[in-house]
Amino acid sequence: MTETPDPSAATSRRAVSSDRLFRTTLLWSAAITGILAVAGAAIGFAVGGTSGLWSALVAIILAAVFLGLTAGTILVANRWYGDPLYVPIFFGAVMGGWIVKFALFIVVLLVLRGQPWLNNTVFFVALVVSVVASLVIDVVVMLKMRVPHVGDVTLPTLADVIEEARRPSMPPAPPEEGNQSPPADAAAPRA
Repeated sequence: MTETPDPSAATSRRAVSSDRLFRTTLLWSAAITGILAVAGAAIGFAVGGTSGLWSALVAIILAAVFLGLTAGTILVANRWYGDPLYVPIFFGAVMGGWIVKFALFIVVLLVLRGQPWLNNTVFFVALVVSVVASLVIDVVVMLKMRVPHVGDVTLPTLADVIEEARRPSMPPAPPEEGNQSPPADAAAPRA
């Protein structure tokens, strides 16, 4: 005989309904990043030679890493859904991802600043095009996906409601000893 797993147990993990959304976003972003890398490299090479090619590739890869890191950390954190510590793990992972992105951004800017091979115009245009493409993907995926508003909770069924209605109602519990108030006429003076 099989036993029904306890949903509150730490070993019982359920998938979060938004996981499909983030996976789809990451897959589409990877495909668009590949297309942008090929197009950006060709246009960058045509505009700025070898430095334009490398500037476009660095900008497109940088945008893909930064924009994919948030969705990736959310997907990793969602593996703990159902765990009593899910909320702190989730926010710790997302905030940790943002801190990593911030530190990485500063390091990349310091490394790229003043590099002789960097074509600033090609780098900027490729970065902006990559970010706009990623935002378009996010909007399209959000509009096309069907994620239920209450997909991660268990709602009662009709059988549950009927069973609850058939149960005899419990009488109200008597008040505790220390919280009893005196009867209304107990405080009245006696003549």
